[in-house]
Amino acid sequence: MSDLGYHPMPQPDDIPIREREDAMGAYLMMFAALAAGLPLPIINLVASLIYYFVNKNKSRFVKFHVVQSLYSQFPTTLLNAGLVFWTIRIFALQHWEYTDYYKGYVAMVIVANLIYFVFSIVASVKARKGQFYYFLFFGKLAYHVAYAIKEEEAEGNEPLNQPPSL
Repeated sequence: MSDLGYHPMPQPDDIPIREREDAMGAYLMMFAALAAGLPLPIINLVASLIYYFVNKNKSRFVKFHVVQSLYSQFPTTLLNAGLVFWTIRIFALQHWEYTDYYKGYVAMVIVANLIYFVFSIVASVKARKGQFYYFLFFGKLAYHVAYAIKEEEAEGNEPLNQPPSL
């Protein structure tokens, strides 16, 4: 795909309240497992996927936040799933010795979840205000998915957000 430019970004006052709330809701999917009362990390990912398919066509603003939330959910889910399966393995094998590797992994997962929690709360507040908040790695990907002009949209149109050609 060639670089055809990007659609203009909306100003916070131009975004309807409903779209802001839908964008904010994308980041609150991390609480899905807690609401279900289950210690299964896959519930968060499933909730994010469902939210993505329900809201991806509402607006580019909502799509950006839904995609960013979904992308950022994958590494957290993998870390949490690894911890759950490792813990189950320890209990299932009746091997109660906690190694330093396990303790280190638990600490890493806790820190990663706290970081994800803080970033998601900040992003949900920004989304509710009609603003963009870019996660490291995932923000650029989500922006490209939501705002890039696709070839079928560009038929004869001048690329937006690009300097004029000489």
